Amino acid sequence: MDRASEMLIFVHCVEDGSFSAAARALDMTPSAISKQIRRLEDRLGARLFNRTTRRISLTEVGRDYYDRCSHIMREIEEAEEAVSSLQDKVRGTLRVTGTAAFSRREVIPRLGRFLEDNPELNMEFELTDRRVDLVDEGIDAAIMLQEQVEDPSLVARKIAVNRRIIVASPEYLRRHGEPRTPEELLQHNCLTLYNVARFNDWEFEHEDGSPRVIHVNGNFHSNTASALFEAAVAGLGLARLSTWLVAPYIRSGELVQILPEYTQESSAYYVLFPQGRHLSRKVRAFVDFLVEEFTPLPPWEREDEELVKGVRRRAI
Repeated sequence: MDRASEMLIFVHCVEDGSFSAAARALDMTPSAISKQIRRLEDRLGARLFNRTTRRISLTEVGRDYYDRCSHIMREIEEAEEAVSSLQDKVRGTLRVTGTAAFSRREVIPRLGRFLEDNPELNMEFELTDRRVDLVDEGIDAAIMLQEQVEDPSLVARKIAVNRRIIVASPEYLRRHGEPRTPEELLQHNCLTLYNVARFNDWEFEHEDGSPRVIHVNGNFHSNTASALFEAAVAGLGLARLSTWLVAPYIRSGELVQILPEYTQESSAYYVLFPQGRHLSRKVRAFVDFLVEEFTPLPPWEREDEELVKGVRRRAI
């Protein structure tokens, strides 16, 4: 077996988590995979994996070898994609990561047409709100909030304004009353994120145009907006959340919009991808698809124009 094939098997073992999982991905038997890894270790004169009856883990040497091999495998894949792009076809594996709640609700349900239009493409989609290093992790594209965009070396394409409004359940408002001014929010239990500090600085603009930032707080904190949403529906407190997430629940009466004249419009969703001389066709196709789906007006705003305009909700 040639060295490139050995590297491919090794990388699969690491990324798939076990010899058996790598065997399934490569249509080989686990014993054949184990045999190839032993041959690779013998040739290198180094142990790459620590093995137990239940799991494998990389040795220090194995970690260094994996970093180099994964880079080489990406280079090979990019070379093949560059040639494929000349044939005007989208193929290969597209590795995407996206913020969990938004990707689950608004992106994944719309991927059917994209995959139907590109039948030779496979997609790996990770839902996460953690910080992702696209280059080191071999990610082709990421869908992130503006607040999460920190790497200036990445190309960022805006796909949708993320308007946020303040909501609470009718039960919470019956128990605690409704704030009538931004300053009164300091007297309420506000639901916050602990992994994106800026999310908890709620911005307002007074009638004279002067800015006002209120750092809210409360007794419930989470790492995802979807958890804050569930907490708001359960009556735990006030939350500033995206219109795409809360609009159906405002229509059903499970949530009530608070201070509707103060809609936050300073946030947006972006699709990010590494810079390069040649943007692979699969990434270009995916970016174009997102732009077509979400601009100039995203689907949830076409459905809920009243929330976009900040029309006053009916009295409780």
